[in-house]
Amino acid sequence: MSTDTPYGWNPTLGMTLLAKLKSDLKAAMLSKNEAVKGALRIIISEFPTKITTPITLESGKKSTRAKRDDEITDDDIISLIMGLCKSERQTLEYKKEASSEYLEILESYLPKMATEEEITAWAKENVDLSKFKNAMQAMGPIMKHFGKSADGNVVKKVLADLAR
Repeated sequence: MSTDTPYGWNPTLGMTLLAKLKSDLKAAMLSKNEAVKGALRIIISEFPTKITTPITLESGKKSTRAKRDDEITDDDIISLIMGLCKSERQTLEYKKEASSEYLEILESYLPKMATEEEITAWAKENVDLSKFKNAMQAMGPIMKHFGKSADGNVVKKVLADLAR
């Protein structure tokens, strides 16, 4: 997938991820782009089962219901897409393939991941490792700062390097 495609999302677009998914699905259908159309339909089809909110039924029993469009946050969708990416990577690993068009489409809807250098710089500036029993306990504040844009494995590596 080339970078000049109108598909994909980032927080600076000024529109929610849900709105972008829906407008891209419509554009993909009009342009007959089967790969993008299929990927977006898979993402949207996951909403009712994966993006839910807890409720209590009249009987007092706990249950969940699908969130309405106005309740769905970008983070909800990002978590869902990250899960789909993880399962696609596992499938590709099994097939001994490097990447797939589907994975590239999914990743175009995720925020840019923080680099190891960005995480290291922020951690050196804001985290005092001497306040923790071991370096891995500093993972909490780092993950809280970067949110979904930091890979936990990269943060672990950064902390291991800083602890030396």
